[in-house]
Amino acid sequence: MGKTFKDGFVWGVATASYQIEGAAKTDGRGDSVWDLFCRFDGKVLDGQSGDAACDHYHRYKEDVALMKELGINGYRFSLSWSRILPEGTGRLNEKGIDFYSRLVDELLASGIEPYATLFHWDYPTELYYRGGWLNRDSVNWFADYATVVADRLSDRIVNWMTLNEPQCFIGLGHQTGIHAPGLKLSWEQCLRAAHHALLAHGAAVQTLRARSKRACRIGYAPVGNVSMPIDNDPKNIEAARRAMFEVQNPDLWVNSWWMDPVFLGRYPESAMKLHGPYMPEVSADDLKTISQPLDFFGVNTYQGGYVKADGNGDPVVVKHPDGHARTAYNWPVTPDCLYWGPKFFYERYQKPILVTENGMACVDWVALDDKVHDPQRIDYLNRHLLALRKAYEDGVDVMGYLHWCFTDNFEWAEGYRQRFGIVYHNNQTHERIPKDSYYWYKKVIATNGGDLG
Repeated sequence: MGKTFKDGFVWGVATASYQIEGAAKTDGRGDSVWDLFCRFDGKVLDGQSGDAACDHYHRYKEDVALMKELGINGYRFSLSWSRILPEGTGRLNEKGIDFYSRLVDELLASGIEPYATLFHWDYPTELYYRGGWLNRDSVNWFADYATVVADRLSDRIVNWMTLNEPQCFIGLGHQTGIHAPGLKLSWEQCLRAAHHALLAHGAAVQTLRARSKRACRIGYAPVGNVSMPIDNDPKNIEAARRAMFEVQNPDLWVNSWWMDPVFLGRYPESAMKLHGPYMPEVSADDLKTISQPLDFFGVNTYQGGYVKADGNGDPVVVKHPDGHARTAYNWPVTPDCLYWGPKFFYERYQKPILVTENGMACVDWVALDDKVHDPQRIDYLNRHLLALRKAYEDGVDVMGYLHWCFTDNFEWAEGYRQRFGIVYHNNQTHERIPKDSYYWYKKVIATNGGDLG
């Protein structure tokens, strides 16, 4: 057996409410912007939606049993804001909150710690009609939602995340319009929405700290865009480090825009030089709210880009060679992203690293032997986990790894075309079939990473 991760390492899987729950019109759930978006012609592949998804709402016990058999000790899921508060504020839907209470009880009875995300993109439609993230009242709406959740679930949930990938729900949802709510706003409006989302994050942290019935751990799960040095030349390593955090162009995807205010209490200087004239008013109190202390650094990383230093030491992007390995989603396969990403993030922010999402889309189907063989996914995971283990061995405080995704699901604008799961989902019958990667991951978990090779 090879080297292992530290004792207490979090091994788990991740999902999101709209992508797996289904039951979109069941038991008083309210509409979200993703329900609305899916009803527009041409927005989602073949007019598909999350109305049924994986029917996790009715089949959660079956799913938790598969998780228990897998051997995980942590499950990341998100709460549907509009299932709990159908109008986004005010009236509580008891059947909605009861679903999550039953799910949490089932997880704990199976020895699995819940890792709950407050917001994974399914913003309540009624609040969207009141301005959504453009309205500064969204900060209070989100805090009110966090209050309800804390009051009802914090006696059993210890681990929390506030926002998932604000780069996506602002950048793709409000700037390019390819995700819900499908807007194409001005740069100034996007920066306003982004600032309000960060304020909402901080207000939710304050709420969870104040109202949690148990000592809690709170994190955050932005996209972790990774720049990797083309080799180990110190000049190229420094160029990659700079590329990770410096803002060269107006860009809502740069790491430091979403991470520096949260962990360092300030917007990055390089960004403010570019964005300053378009920014909403940002007070010292705003930054104090946004930078509430967190317990871990959650990061969603699937790929990276290579960088080298030019003659002045400035970073230059190096194109992937022709024919470079790619996933079914056409994302490049770059295992070193789980070495350099955690390394650079830990250096800058000094928080334990929890990989909150990592995985790949494969072209999976049920074979003649009634099994699902996904050797590419096994190879992808093996390579990425080896890189993460090397980061741990080199001094990065790696807290855990949550694979995306537990089961094939509704993959946003891609509908059901992209299969990320280690459990195959039949969209007609809702049958679950563990893939070869499920059994491979089970051995990795049982050996705490020692079975990697």
